[in-house]
Amino acid sequence: MNRFLKTSFLFAGFALLAGYVAIHAYSEPELLAETVMVSGEEAGQETGYATYEEFTASPLFPKFIIDNLWILIAAGMVFIMHLGFASVESGLTQAKNSVNVIYKNVFILCTGILTYAFVGFQIMYPGDFNGIFGFGGFGIGFDASDPVGMLTPAYGEEMTIWSDFIFQAMFAATAATIVSGCVTGRIKLSSFMLFGAILVALLYPITGSWLWGGGWLDSLGFYDFAGSTLVHAVGGFAGLACVLILGARKGKFDGGRVNIIPGHSIPLATVGVFLLWFGWFGFNGGSVLSADPAEVSFVFVTTALAASAGALAAMLTTQVVFRNMDAPMALNGVLAGLVGITAGADVISPMAAVAVGAIAGVIVVFAITFFDRVKVDDPVGAISVHGVCGIWGTLAVGIFVPGVSFWVQLLGTTAIIGFIFITSFAVFSLIKVLFGVRVSDGVETAGLDISEHGNSAYPYFAGIEVPAPADKS
Repeated sequence: MNRFLKTSFLFAGFALLAGYVAIHAYSEPELLAETVMVSGEEAGQETGYATYEEFTASPLFPKFIIDNLWILIAAGMVFIMHLGFASVESGLTQAKNSVNVIYKNVFILCTGILTYAFVGFQIMYPGDFNGIFGFGGFGIGFDASDPVGMLTPAYGEEMTIWSDFIFQAMFAATAATIVSGCVTGRIKLSSFMLFGAILVALLYPITGSWLWGGGWLDSLGFYDFAGSTLVHAVGGFAGLACVLILGARKGKFDGGRVNIIPGHSIPLATVGVFLLWFGWFGFNGGSVLSADPAEVSFVFVTTALAASAGALAAMLTTQVVFRNMDAPMALNGVLAGLVGITAGADVISPMAAVAVGAIAGVIVVFAITFFDRVKVDDPVGAISVHGVCGIWGTLAVGIFVPGVSFWVQLLGTTAIIGFIFITSFAVFSLIKVLFGVRVSDGVETAGLDISEHGNSAYPYFAGIEVPAPADKS
């Protein structure tokens, strides 16, 4: 059986699976509709308490403590995801750039939190605005001298505004961290730092306000539960814009062919993926915005099923189509499934979640191959994992969830990635003109660790020759 027939059978099998779970999903409209309805009611509750002390004496306060604590725990789990991103990016790139990778990830997390506190949070949640752009003022927007002010109708009785801010700040930093993986190995550190700060402070919050801030996409009924498009596709397509301007690494496409530049530590990348998977339970589970046991446990299940299906689908695809048991592709399959389910983790049925993850696992293999063939050099596959699979996950909500319009999902996804790609391309082009964006050939060959940081991640292993095995004859 030739490769074409194998590929055809593979896609036919996934098409049948998708058809089955689509029917299965539509047979459970009451359960899915109830999930959306409960979330909406809780988000709009009024507190009606004059002081924080009065609220602490109410019968609702114990639930508030549990809900607020879960949001903070979830924020901590998303924080751990940044260690996962650093490990994946470092493991899948060359050892000579590992210090540079770590430095960028530390910078993005810290800068993301600070810039989001300074302007980003108030752009993303500006209050009443025109639906396209608003700004509520500098800072987080809460007067600490008025404790009851944190219990506004916008937050109901689930969390303080402080908890909401720190949870959302972790998301904002994630979008810029995705870009880091796309451009690693050849970008000027200062240029990346400037672009990352602008992305978190301005570009990401603008598109976020269109849905989560009550903007024009929210009024149309666009649905993206935890950010398949609003977080992951934003990072993926911002990264694509940067890569197109930056160009490929030296040697990647020499001789008219795609040359593999292997990562230096697959075990490190594996640790990173499992850290990300663990953190994703907080990423999606925390997006319930309460500790509701039914909703949080439901989201945990759909998240785990999609990730597992994504990994197995990527494994099967690489074996059938390319006759290769590719471990990095299996890892990307896990991430593809996670990205895919993020938009609908609270409303897509468990069986449909399997299909969403499996299709994402297939998509990521062909997307990575496609970008290699068109000479777009993405060292870790972030554009495919986060960008392409982010689109799929958002559209899947319109396919598998009754009452959600596929066409609204398509419109919203197109608008968000279009805005992000165009503005990122413009900003990064301006940075290129003003400061340059690419290191010299000599710096790239020697590695960014020594040139940019004067240090090596593995100083004691440099230049050590492995002795030949002893002759035991």
